[in-house]
Amino acid sequence: MQLIFMGPPGAGKGTQAQVLAALWKIPHISTGDILRACVVAKTPLGLKAQAYMDAGDLVPDQLLMDIVQERMNQPDASSGWILDGFPRTVPQAAFFDKLLCDVSGAGGTSGKDCALRAVNLDVPDDILVARLLSRGRQDDNEETIRRRLQVYREQTEPLIAFYRAREQLVAVDGDRDMEVVTAELQQALSGDS
Repeated sequence: MQLIFMGPPGAGKGTQAQVLAALWKIPHISTGDILRACVVAKTPLGLKAQAYMDAGDLVPDQLLMDIVQERMNQPDASSGWILDGFPRTVPQAAFFDKLLCDVSGAGGTSGKDCALRAVNLDVPDDILVARLLSRGRQDDNEETIRRRLQVYREQTEPLIAFYRAREQLVAVDGDRDMEVVTAELQQALSGDS
């Protein structure tokens, strides 16, 4: 099972990914967690990424691509995974398609040749702002949150059309109780497990 979890900040991607990864015994790979760990450890990548994250901007493609490629080559990812936080742009998705096909040996240049599903959790902006403010993270103030949502709408939302056109998209209403969303995801993805 190879899943990408998409949706705006605060949609519940990380929470749902953790629950389903534990249920299906596959790794949950969060680029946000990896980046935050790099920032805390003050690694060269972390220092570069922190400036972008503090401004509410996306970390540049090449930095994320390097992180993801390294992580996908680890042995625990060989039998499946749930990826959250990547890809965030159509160029990243095109890179990721190529990486997946290279890793799987499927060949070709289209993700349709690989066993990938993209899950989109949709939640209204006002709900997202309230959720993110309640987390109490240092970088979660209303101005930064609204900027992150604007960046998401401009740069990441086109991925929905990208994966829909490839018939790889599973869309779920994320503005419900966590258990209801989890149950719908299990049902929608049960044919893949």
